Amino acid sequence: MSQQIVLITGASSGFGALAARALAHAGHTVYASMRETAGRNAPQVAAANDYAREHGVDLRTLELDVAAQASADAAIAAVVAEHGRLDVLVHNAGHMAFGPAEAFTPEQFAQLYDSNVLGAQRVNRAALPQLRAQRSGLLLWVSSTSARGGTPPYLAPYFAAKAAMDSLAVSYAGELARWGIETSILVPGAFTSGTNHFAHAGAPADAQRAADYERGPTAGFGAEILEKLAAGVPADADPASVAEAMVAILERPRGRRPFRVHVDPADDGAETVSAVADRIRAEFLRRNDLADLLAPRLA
Repeated sequence: MSQQIVLITGASSGFGALAARALAHAGHTVYASMRETAGRNAPQVAAANDYAREHGVDLRTLELDVAAQASADAAIAAVVAEHGRLDVLVHNAGHMAFGPAEAFTPEQFAQLYDSNVLGAQRVNRAALPQLRAQRSGLLLWVSSTSARGGTPPYLAPYFAAKAAMDSLAVSYAGELARWGIETSILVPGAFTSGTNHFAHAGAPADAQRAADYERGPTAGFGAEILEKLAAGVPADADPASVAEAMVAILERPRGRRPFRVHVDPADDGAETVSAVADRIRAEFLRRNDLADLLAPRLA
């Protein structure tokens, strides 16, 4: 496997941090990007630097706030200035929120959408001119089984944003294929331990509405959902398997990387639904004489 220049968004913790270390171990040059590298994420920067030194891998940190176009532009420019290219862009940045949908303000929904969807769009606008000039590259999107599988209550803002991100990834795949740019969508299930995903989830801003749901027929509903979600995840479910799946995707030859890969220990049904949806997409493109959009055009 040839060395790739990889940039991962939202790599301060969770899947992003695990993937950065795993991909660096696989021999790639990895930029673990995050915001506030000199502020609240300074300990994560130090930990990544220590890890790179101890293990002799090429793991670097990079300031990138997906909420700011100027930050995305500067980060991509820095990578290209250093290497003359960018091979893989991993859209991992995102945020979760937990609570009754009614108790979240519209502004909170917009913030979740901004973090999970518009952030990817900003980074794409920064990176795609370089990838199109290269006529090569891989966009690797970290989606969620919630976009198509079992959808427990109290996660509506996050689920809606992840579904939008997945849809965006599918559309980009067709638009970029003739430029030689590949798309892979990695679909993790609910890992209720081993990451800070649930622990750092946002809460509803309307405390009164949230309190209303703690009375009557939904009293204790949030705790019940979390308990039953955790019970449905196998005890040996390891979030590192998501990072291992990323490594496996990059190991595949260019042009033969999978369009979608599920890593879902709880098996919530998303893989079944996605198989149908992706088959229908392929059939639609073939029927309309656009089958070449199903794979990147190789130079």
